[in-house]
Amino acid sequence: MDTTLPQSSHTPLDPPQPISFAEALRFWLKLGFISFGGPAGQIAIMHTELVERRRWISETRFLHALNFCMLLPGPEAQQLATYIGWLMHRTRGGIAAGALFVLPSLFILIALSWVYLRFGNVPVVAGIFYGIKPAVTALVLHAAHRIGTRALRNRWMWGIAAAAFVAIFAFDTPFPAIVLAAGLIGYVGSRQAPEGFALGGGHGSTRQSYGPALIDDGTPTPSHAQFSRVGLVRVLAIGVLLWIIAMAILMVTQGVDGTLTQMGGFFTKAALLTFGGAYAVLPYVYQGAVEHYQWLSGAQMIDGLALGETTPGPLIMVVAFVGFVGGWLKQVLGPDSLFLAGALAATVVTFFTFLPSFVFILAGGPAIEATHGKLGFTAPLSAITAAVVGVILNLALFFAYHVLWPQGFGGRFDVISAAIAAVAAFALFRFKLGVLPLLGICAAVGLVITLSMPLLR
Repeated sequence: MDTTLPQSSHTPLDPPQPISFAEALRFWLKLGFISFGGPAGQIAIMHTELVERRRWISETRFLHALNFCMLLPGPEAQQLATYIGWLMHRTRGGIAAGALFVLPSLFILIALSWVYLRFGNVPVVAGIFYGIKPAVTALVLHAAHRIGTRALRNRWMWGIAAAAFVAIFAFDTPFPAIVLAAGLIGYVGSRQAPEGFALGGGHGSTRQSYGPALIDDGTPTPSHAQFSRVGLVRVLAIGVLLWIIAMAILMVTQGVDGTLTQMGGFFTKAALLTFGGAYAVLPYVYQGAVEHYQWLSGAQMIDGLALGETTPGPLIMVVAFVGFVGGWLKQVLGPDSLFLAGALAATVVTFFTFLPSFVFILAGGPAIEATHGKLGFTAPLSAITAAVVGVILNLALFFAYHVLWPQGFGGRFDVISAAIAAVAAFALFRFKLGVLPLLGICAAVGLVITLSMPLLR
């Protein structure tokens, strides 16, 4: 099945017609079900659909929004969808885009978490995961290539990407430090070599024009996206009030030390520390959820990460699995309502994890729109995008290591997983195979291989 969405009927040279909220709503819902491949893959899907095919937003405006989201704690792909939805259809558009990016993943993870707890040791489930993991490795590598072809336009950007890769791979430099350093380099570079740090600029720039966009480079900022102090205070106040109301409900119904109350507080803190995506915050989540609160075991946490990698939506949605298992095992609604307890806990965790993301976009978006086209602001963001390419490449190697050497370098090399990953990468790079067909084929291959192993012994 092809994961791309239907193309508009207008010709490439015609300006797109205004998009109704209902039409946008249908797109954001579909996106929530096809947003595989982690943040890099999700951003690539949005670029293909919104910039190349539908032309709802120009590439320059898309990258400007993306670079802002890269600076924020939280899932950048979900925040990017929120930003574009807000830019197009005000606050309701942003909330709809951001929520629909997450909700399909939440429902799928609730179902898979239940399957895991009830049937986790079944060979069929293990076989599907065995085939999918190498495919995810290929997807991340392919996404790094796609982002890189747009961001690495000259030797400055290549140098920043290479330095970021070395910093995180060889020296384990924290991602916030890499972002800060890249932004500083971009700021200085905009004054010393402005042609190299312009968004998509520099020698050898080949940024493709996809035709006029609905939100084009020169499109004036709409009135609702213009900065005002009153608007900023209003968004912040509503965000804080929603958090207080939710926590008050949990305290009254569960108690101050109740499991759901503890989850609300803990995942609020986790949401504010997710600079660099899910992998940057996983050690913190592991320490709190496994070691301190003991909502689940270390082995269950690793299995949850595998589920998060193979479902649509942000990878940080692994926290929904953590919540489900914790609510189930802690029996927060009693021993006779385990599924409802898990589903409620997963929903609570998701709410507290993503509430800050909506506040950041709706409060900060107007200020970022005011910087559009100003090199002093866009150059640091361009440099950050280049640095992120290096970080994504490191993530691809991280996946490859754990998939190809499941017991570490001292253990055996998994030849079958390597072959699946190589074929998947070839299908992506050479034949542009869609995400869902790729995952489906690899899952089937993994299942066949796993079920055949006992017969071959």
